[in-house]
Amino acid sequence: MKPKDTASALDWKPSCTATRLLFLLTGIANATWAAMVPFAKLRLNLNDAALGSVLLALGCGAMLAMPATGWLMKRYGSGKVLLVSGAAMVVSVPLLAIAPNPVMLAAALFLFGALLGMVDVAMNNQAVFVELQAGKPLMSSFHGLFSLGGLLGGVGVAALLKVGLSMTLIATVVGIAFTVVTIQQSHRFLPHEQTEPEHEEHQRFRMPHGIIWLLGMLCFFGFLTEGAMLDWGAVFLRFERGMDEAGAGLGYAAFSLAMTGGRLTGDWINHHLGPQKIVFIGGLLAAMGLGVIVLAPWVWLSLCGFVLVGMGASNVVPVLFSASARIPGVPASTAMPLVTMCGYSGILAGPAAIGFLSRATSLPIALGCTGLLMAFVAFNAWIVKPTPVKVS
Repeated sequence: MKPKDTASALDWKPSCTATRLLFLLTGIANATWAAMVPFAKLRLNLNDAALGSVLLALGCGAMLAMPATGWLMKRYGSGKVLLVSGAAMVVSVPLLAIAPNPVMLAAALFLFGALLGMVDVAMNNQAVFVELQAGKPLMSSFHGLFSLGGLLGGVGVAALLKVGLSMTLIATVVGIAFTVVTIQQSHRFLPHEQTEPEHEEHQRFRMPHGIIWLLGMLCFFGFLTEGAMLDWGAVFLRFERGMDEAGAGLGYAAFSLAMTGGRLTGDWINHHLGPQKIVFIGGLLAAMGLGVIVLAPWVWLSLCGFVLVGMGASNVVPVLFSASARIPGVPASTAMPLVTMCGYSGILAGPAAIGFLSRATSLPIALGCTGLLMAFVAFNAWIVKPTPVKVS
């Protein structure tokens, strides 16, 4: 065996750049919508219950689109799916800002969620095969750029609103940028032939359903933890630790910064530790962090727990996504949509489940149970396999 020549070794880099841009833009688009929520509530005069009902449309659109994306990728390839869904953002993002009534906003959110679901599955599919082409871990940095996009989008939208730009103009600019970059980079996406390796064609029907569902369950728990920090972190600090409303947001900020840093350095960590150790150590670190959050007697120590959760959880989901494309006998276009759908259902339904458990017991107990779920993830680290080294 000998290494591939330099020209072949560089083939993956244009596709890598294009896919990284899509991850970054998707994070910015998510953050843009997050900033629109209070504006939509005020503009349409929605109470909390009505707003909650409208917000369900986003999740419904994503959950319905993800399984369909697998079929579309098999037929047309993930590159073409990305081109169409990414190009349509020029319409969907501005619609969120100008929807004239709750029904139209729900319809716009359904479209936005469906397109995000398609983009998410297809860009993760691209990321997996870029990683296989490169023969080294890359998935964590892709997801790190998504997290970075979320941070940049949140800060950027706030700054643009501060200088007097309207939310409609900001949404239009984000939609145009998403579409222009997608079209400009579309020729760099890996072609359909590369997304369905030949050996998978002969093993298409030997699907180890149990492994796919276990990967999906572990992704569900990973995303549930992220959703718990987003939706319940500030609530915990405000009502369980007595912080004021301004300070309560520090928990999620600490978590987000730790997660972004962990993902941006995750490929280097993966290269040195391997994916199984990342899932094992990361799951235990996140479980330990949740334990610190709920048991620490001092606020500053609880904030340290948020950092531990961000560091631990940061690379678990990227490694699991990468593993879903390397299940023997199962095409990535079959496994990834299912695993992705299971994962994102965790961030949609998980926080609500925590709310119900909190009402039946208490919020510290509910968050403690989330820590137990991350410990379960850690002890199932055996399911992931190392990224293969590319050789001839």
